[in-house]
Amino acid sequence: MLRKLPHGPVPSGSAGRTALAAAAVVLLGAGCTVQPAGAGAPPSAPSAPLHASASATAPPSVTASPRRAERAGRTDGPAEKERTRPPAAPRSAAPPPPPPPPRPTASPPARPAAPPPVLREGDEGEKVRELQARLHQAGHFGLNPTGYYGSITAGSVSAFQKRQGLPAGGQVTTATWSALTARTRPPTRLELYPPTTRPLAKPDPRCLTGRALCVSKKSRTLAWMVDGEVVSAMDVRFGSQLTPTREGAFSVTFKSRDHHSTLYDTPMPYAMFFSGGQAVHYSADFAANGYNGASHGCVNVRDRKKIAALFERVRPGDKVIVF
Repeated sequence: MLRKLPHGPVPSGSAGRTALAAAAVVLLGAGCTVQPAGAGAPPSAPSAPLHASASATAPPSVTASPRRAERAGRTDGPAEKERTRPPAAPRSAAPPPPPPPPRPTASPPARPAAPPPVLREGDEGEKVRELQARLHQAGHFGLNPTGYYGSITAGSVSAFQKRQGLPAGGQVTTATWSALTARTRPPTRLELYPPTTRPLAKPDPRCLTGRALCVSKKSRTLAWMVDGEVVSAMDVRFGSQLTPTREGAFSVTFKSRDHHSTLYDTPMPYAMFFSGGQAVHYSADFAANGYNGASHGCVNVRDRKKIAALFERVRPGDKVIVF
């Protein structure tokens, strides 16, 4: 039985198989070509490519084993491709916000300097006199105004400040002056310029009627009173413990303008005697030395003008009350 080959009949049997093998060798050597149209054959429909020939001409594919591929450093598996893929560049994180600028440390406001005191120790004048008069009204100054800011005035200011809850420094600050003026009234002229260093004591009831020389040992003052009204007043001092001034109700026995003591050999001008040898009179020693000395029992006056005016007004028989 003969098989038809593309270029002619092929004999059957062993001879045919030999021919086919030879033809296959020729085809493998020359390749499978398609003849162009009109090359000695009538045109016909194009034939489909021969799959057998194509597969025969393709080079044999060599499949490497996974172990060999791993040794060679490559593999076609997806897992290995993922492993050998270059690592993705790390996402750059957003830079942290810059730290806020340091807040300027606000220094505490400087305390305003304390205002200078209105009055202080060592001052003198009319303002000091008013201060002393107002302190006297408030019950913190036991003397009459003198116009001099000494230690007694400073102590009185401190006592007032403590009572009002103010810093007790003894100096009159603006706050101290405001507190004092709010609690006192403007002093009168008699309060500003009193006739005595110490305030007059409350008069003895025996002084409230008629004409009387009202002498207080407590306040060391003499007040000339007519019908309960003070006409004049002055500072006085008294006898010592050895020669005390007698107390009680007396009357003026006689007056002597230029008297001289024969017992003590000392002048006693403007003397107004009331109890034996004791009298109210001017004392130069009292005017010079104040309360550092004492009399021999008389009532000494240091203001010569005041005692001179009083000497003219007092009459024998007028009352003398010493208490």
